Amino acid sequence: MRAEAAFKPLARSDKSRLDAADLARLAEGSIASVFGTAYDQDGANPSIRLALPQARIPGLLLGWVDGLDVRGGGWGSGALRAGLRLGAAAGTSSPQAEPAQGAPTQGAPAQERAVLLAEATAQAAQLFALYLGLHLCFADATFVRGVPDGRGEPDRCQVELLGSASDADHEITLEVTGVDLVPRPWLSVDAEFRAGGEVVARVHGVTLGIREKPGVPIGPQAGGTVPSFLGRRNRFGDRVMLNEFHMAHCSKGDPGIALGPEFSRYLGIRATRLPDGGLRLVDRIVAVQGERGNQRGNATHQTEYDSPADSWYYQDTANASMPNCVYMETSLQSALVLGYYLGATLSELGGEHSLRNLGGSATVLREVDLRDKTLQQHSTLLSTTPMPGSVLQDFSYRFSVDGEPVYEGESMFGYFNEAALARQTGLDAGRLVPTWLDEQEPRPAVRTIDVAARRADPSAPLCSQGHLALLDDVQVVDGGGRYGQGYLRASRPIDPQDWFFARHFVLDPVIPGSLGVEAVIQAMQEWLVDGGHAAGFTRPGFVLPVGIPMTWKYRGQFLSTDGESLLEVHVKSLERRPGRVRVVADASVWKPTMRIYELTDIAVELREEGALPW
Repeated sequence: MRAEAAFKPLARSDKSRLDAADLARLAEGSIASVFGTAYDQDGANPSIRLALPQARIPGLLLGWVDGLDVRGGGWGSGALRAGLRLGAAAGTSSPQAEPAQGAPTQGAPAQERAVLLAEATAQAAQLFALYLGLHLCFADATFVRGVPDGRGEPDRCQVELLGSASDADHEITLEVTGVDLVPRPWLSVDAEFRAGGEVVARVHGVTLGIREKPGVPIGPQAGGTVPSFLGRRNRFGDRVMLNEFHMAHCSKGDPGIALGPEFSRYLGIRATRLPDGGLRLVDRIVAVQGERGNQRGNATHQTEYDSPADSWYYQDTANASMPNCVYMETSLQSALVLGYYLGATLSELGGEHSLRNLGGSATVLREVDLRDKTLQQHSTLLSTTPMPGSVLQDFSYRFSVDGEPVYEGESMFGYFNEAALARQTGLDAGRLVPTWLDEQEPRPAVRTIDVAARRADPSAPLCSQGHLALLDDVQVVDGGGRYGQGYLRASRPIDPQDWFFARHFVLDPVIPGSLGVEAVIQAMQEWLVDGGHAAGFTRPGFVLPVGIPMTWKYRGQFLSTDGESLLEVHVKSLERRPGRVRVVADASVWKPTMRIYELTDIAVELREEGALPW
C-alpha cells in the first residue's frame, strides 16, 4: 500500500537516464535544459548547480546516471544508480566536469577514499534534489550540508569501507531515506558502492539542504505583500505568488513564513492550518486580489493543485478517477486559505482557535479523468460575520482543468475559540435522535453486505482499499427508508491511530468531513454492486454524477476519542440509461452523542467505460 504522505515532487521529468553531456549542463546550472520546462525558474537561483566548487572535492564525480525514480528504493522516496569518474578516468569534457586536482584515486589511503565516496554520495543527492525540484522553492539559494534549520546542524555521514580499493569501475546506488520542505527543503540518502560486482563501501546519513542566501526574501512581508519573485513558475510558465514551500509551512511549519510575520503568533499552538501529508491538496497561490484586513467580501484568489497519476487516492478509490473527498478537499482548502490569508483570525480571535467547515453545496460540471492534471481553483470571499468567540465566512469556488470548468460550489467556514467550539449541539439541538431503523416497530428484515470480505478478495471489483477503506459492512433494508426505495446503515469504530488524525489538522486532530461523505458514497457504491447493477458491463467504473448539486451541513466533528461513527442512507431514486446507473439519496452521520452531518442529494453513478454522457 503506497503511503499517502509520500513526498510529491515539485516538478516531474520523463528522463530516467542522464549521460555525461546532461551532467555537464547540470554542473553549469542549466537544469531546465536537462529535465524540462517544468524546472525553469526564469533566471532565478544562479548558484544552484551540480558539484559546487566549494565542496570538499570540487568537480563532477558522476559519469552517468540511470534508474532515476521518485518512488524507488526501499523507502519509496526515490532512487538512482550512477557511474563514478575516479582519478584519470574522470575525463575532460568541461572545466566543471574535470576531476579535482589531487583527488584520491584507486589505491589511495582509506581516509581519502572515504572522503571521495562521501562526496560522490553528496553529488548524487544534489542531483536527486534537482530532480525533485526542491530548488524551485526559492529565487536565490544554495546547497548546504545537513538539515537547513537555522542551527547549522551537520549531516551525520558515516562511511563503511568493506574492502580495499579496486581498479574496477565503481557504481553507486542511492536511496532517499527522507525528504521534506520544512524547515527548508532537504533530503537524506544512503548509498552503496560496487566495483567488479562486489559491494566495496556503504555511506549512511548524508543530508543535503537548500537554503536561501542571506537577506533573500522567502515569503510575504507584513500585510501579505510579496516583495519580489520567489522563484516558482507553474506548468504554464506563469510566476506564482506562493509555492509548495509556503503551503507546507501553512500545514506544519511556521505560519509566519507561509503568510507573513503577523501569523507567527500561531507557531506551536492550535490554530488554522492546511491539512498535511497526502491530505494537503493546495500546492500554490498564483495570485490574490484583496487586501489583508478587508473581510467585507469580493476578494478573490487563484490557487493550483497538481494531481499526479501515482497519488494515493487513485490507487485506493473504487472510482474511475478522483474520489469525491478529493474534489471537496482541494476546493474547500483553496477557499479557506483565502480567508486565512486575508486575516480573518488576526483581529477577532488572536490566540488559539479551531477551523471547521460548516456546510455547503457543490456540483460536478463535467466528467473528466483528472490524473496528471493541474486543478486551477478560483475562490471568492462572499461575506464575513464576526460573532462572540467565532468568525464565519462564506465562499464560492470553481475549479477548472485545461481551461474548462469541472466543479463549483459554495461553502461556509467557521473559526472558533475553545469556548465557542464547546457550545456545538449538533443538528438536533443537543438531542440524540435515533436512526430510521431504530424507530421501526416491528423491526424490518435486515441483510448485511460484507464489505471487508469483498475488499480482501483481489478479484473483487469496484471496492475502495487502503486509506479509503472506510466501511467493513453495510446493513440493508430493501424497500425501506424515508422514501421506500432502500435504506442503508453502517458503523465504523474510530481508532485514535487512524492515519487521518495526523494529517487533519496538526495540533487539532479531527476526521475530515469529506471522509464522512466518502463513507456514505461507499455504502451506496456497495449497494449498487451487491444489487447486480454492474452486470453486463465489461469495464465498469464509478464516477461523480454530473449536474446534481449535493448539499452538506456539518454541526460537529469526530475526535479520536469518539469511539464510533454511524451513518444511514435513504435512497431517493435509482435510474438506468444506456451504459449507466445512477442512485440519489439523502444521508446523516452520527457520533455517539449526536447527529452531526446531514447530506442532501448525494449521488453515485456506475457506468461502462466509454458510455455516452447521462
